[in-house]
Amino acid sequence: MNRISHILPFLTAVALFAGIFTAQAQHTIGVFGGYGTASARFYPVQETKMVFGRYNFGLSWRYYSLPRYVGAVGVDVELLQRGFSYGYTYTTTTNEDGEEMREYSFYTRRFNSIMVPIVWQPHVYMARNHIRLYLEAAVTFSYNFSGDYAYEDTGAEGRYGMRSERDNRFGYGLAGGGGFALLFGRYEVGVRARYYFGYSDILRNMNRYYDNATDGAENPFARTPLKSPIDNLAFSVTLAYRFNKEGFTSWTYKPHRREKRKKEFKFSQKGDMVNIDAMRR
Repeated sequence: MNRISHILPFLTAVALFAGIFTAQAQHTIGVFGGYGTASARFYPVQETKMVFGRYNFGLSWRYYSLPRYVGAVGVDVELLQRGFSYGYTYTTTTNEDGEEMREYSFYTRRFNSIMVPIVWQPHVYMARNHIRLYLEAAVTFSYNFSGDYAYEDTGAEGRYGMRSERDNRFGYGLAGGGGFALLFGRYEVGVRARYYFGYSDILRNMNRYYDNATDGAENPFARTPLKSPIDNLAFSVTLAYRFNKEGFTSWTYKPHRREKRKKEFKFSQKGDMVNIDAMRR
């Protein structure tokens, strides 16, 4: 029941997102999905590695402006899997040169986020408007929920229960990437790569939460990191639908040329004649 209560806001947002936008000439609505990786940037620096197999899927809306505004703007609503692997303990050996070698055992945590990127997407068209190449930049807002954890060396695993005094449910960050799309009639099929750069922390820092000794196996940190933002790299296949048949205005738009005004000099009969006589003298 608890899991359903977390998913219902996402489904509600998707339904509202799909119903708000009516058939307008410069709009598209689409779906996307794919896989990628997740990682954390702890401070002080800790031993970490990427978590693979993180999926993403969601809905997208785009408004395509005229060339003078360059490209498209829009909003995505997506379910993004995130996580990190933290080397919580290690064993040491010495190599032939007398250098210490560490072999880490990792604790891996996985969790889900409802991610809302607000996207700017400059682009160019090629092949008579049948190919679209684009870059994108976005500001992201997220809500984190549910998840699990696992220890590599012992095999212990379980459900991670988020606690408000220890975990941050809300997050924000930036994202950037690019891709291409093929246009077939009113449909657009493409591939996109996007990197999510987190600015908020998934864990409250040690000034806010320091009593880790009272936690169970779900918390591997002896001391909570000061910083713990989460990054994602996602590769997605996209499918979008354009509402109008004729295409975007930007395909045929030509800016109006400003006509140069010719300077006209109107001479008064009396005053100008006096000035002309003075110039002749």
